[in-house]
Amino acid sequence: MSQDIRYLEAACYHAAPGFMEHLEGELPEPYRRDGELLTVMGPLREAYWTRNVWRRPFTAEFGSISEAAKILRGLQRNWAPYPVKLARRTALIAESLPPLPSKPKAFPFRVPGSPMGAFTLLDEHTLLASAECSSPWPNGELGFDEDKEGPPSRAYRKLWEALVMAGSMPGPGQRCVDAGACPGGWTWALAGLGAEVVAIDRAPIDDRVAAMPGVTFLKHNAFTLKPGDIGPVDWFCSDVICYPPTLFDWVSTWLESGLARNFICTIKMQGKEWDRPTVERFAAIPGSRVAHLWHNKHELTWSLVRDAPDGLALREIPDHRVD
Repeated sequence: MSQDIRYLEAACYHAAPGFMEHLEGELPEPYRRDGELLTVMGPLREAYWTRNVWRRPFTAEFGSISEAAKILRGLQRNWAPYPVKLARRTALIAESLPPLPSKPKAFPFRVPGSPMGAFTLLDEHTLLASAECSSPWPNGELGFDEDKEGPPSRAYRKLWEALVMAGSMPGPGQRCVDAGACPGGWTWALAGLGAEVVAIDRAPIDDRVAAMPGVTFLKHNAFTLKPGDIGPVDWFCSDVICYPPTLFDWVSTWLESGLARNFICTIKMQGKEWDRPTVERFAAIPGSRVAHLWHNKHELTWSLVRDAPDGLALREIPDHRVD
């Protein structure tokens, strides 16, 4: 088997949908391009505008579909195909591998412990693949079993994804802030987990969300509130529309106050460009993570979660639907 596989001193970066130009600006040339996949020689690099990173790519020559599948199965079970060329041949290899779960996932749940690999074809007889990837989802794509009646917007999916990836989430007895709450999608998600939520916005949230147990709506410009005005919270959440430096300055006041334990914030970009210096300031905060989630648009999600994974995803939680 070792004679079939040739590991590369490189990494492959799969661009977030629609943001190849941003990713190209993050990575040094030269790089190999296969569809939305950029292969860069050298050590693994920090890149934010990705859906998945192939951390230990290799090439392997094969003579038949079954031989290609055997090479991949010899490394692990789960492989996501990324067809760039020879789509039918790629699909035949995938069909010869164990099937991947395809149903949307019901929130909440744990990130699967088994690794998810990815592969594509460079030509009829050459695989490019990696058994080690940054995303546990096939090609970084995560689909939820969505609630189409309760939440007033679909923004809650970003928070769901961030919480799943964090491995920890709020629950009964915990207090949360939702800044920029209108129309209430994130408040709906937090209250649905049984937490108390202080929803802050200058515009009112959906009446049904405001009536959920544990929800308190505060009509105010969130940025003019000091941490002491709200008091200690277990989770500081923000999906507010603002310039990234404004968000950073406000988050910094909360970090300095010590009144918030966990943070999940959306860094929303203005215009067609992105504010790399501010993103890197967020990323430099010890213990934090900046990533483009599958449900993000022209935005990144910054999270700082100090609570260890607590298994909440395996416990019974309140029904989060709104009657």
